[in-house]
Amino acid sequence: MTPARVDVAVVGSVNIDLVATVARLPLPGETVPALGFEQFFGGKGSNQAVAAARLGRRVAFVGLTGEDAEGGAVRAALGAEGVDVSHLGTTAEAGTGRAIVLVADDAENSIVVVGGANAVLGEEHLTGAAEVLEQAAVVVAQLEVPVETVLAAARLAGGTVVLNPAPARALPRELLEAVDVLVVNEVEYEVVLGRPLPTDLADVPADVAASGLRGTVVVTLGGRGAVLCDGGEVVAEAPPVVPVVDTTGAGDTFIGALADALSRREPPRDALRWAVHAASLSVGALGATTGMPSSEQVAESIRTSGPTSAPVPPVPTPAVDGPAPIQEV
Repeated sequence: MTPARVDVAVVGSVNIDLVATVARLPLPGETVPALGFEQFFGGKGSNQAVAAARLGRRVAFVGLTGEDAEGGAVRAALGAEGVDVSHLGTTAEAGTGRAIVLVADDAENSIVVVGGANAVLGEEHLTGAAEVLEQAAVVVAQLEVPVETVLAAARLAGGTVVLNPAPARALPRELLEAVDVLVVNEVEYEVVLGRPLPTDLADVPADVAASGLRGTVVVTLGGRGAVLCDGGEVVAEAPPVVPVVDTTGAGDTFIGALADALSRREPPRDALRWAVHAASLSVGALGATTGMPSSEQVAESIRTSGPTSAPVPPVPTPAVDGPAPIQEV
């Protein structure tokens, strides 16, 4: 049974991830041999829910699977992570979502998502979860489910609304006005805000004001970390040096960790640092959720990295060579 109050409610997608490792990503029209193949549980919504749960939060998940064996498997997997699946429904209209993932030796990846049941998650499916959405400290959503459903969830939310607009698309103004924290990468920034990310990040507040957003914007910058625009202030956080195996799910770890920190009422600057370190730790294992850290691991990473960074307008200098540890995927 759903608890009377949860820390984080996630409205979003749940998938089966089919992951093939390759020496390098194929060019258009090219066939390459797989070096290995594994199956994981994924979907941006599911990944973000697991990330927050691993960090100790009480998490409820709102979504849909197909009436198939895969749906039962992902339900059991989320439950094993401590995620409340009381509002993870089933539908006969489509099968459980899939993602086909290629991961190269340099840790870069390519992903194709088959929406399945995620694509038919509608406003009517939120009715039974209305109380959870109203009472949760943080409500998290992405765009692997219909944007109309995301808007309905944001309107039901009683706490902080965190939106990760991925896959990127232009958003209706009423949704932008309902979001408290928008988390984007550089591509998503341009699509959602309608202009490229400025070279001088001190110019970000002007873009945010012009877009209709009333809240905070966080921009993830791959190996350069992330920046937070909170009012007129821009704060940068560079990641720690880490070994990189697979960046799949690092962006989702960032979102889950940010939601974790915000649900604990951490100041935005501290929440940014927490999320950057959590995402960086997650890239050390193959699969979207395999490397997601515990709160103790994140706290130790921060402790050994020294003092919190000061507000820095320019894009931070890369902390690692090679693949970016924070990617929205």
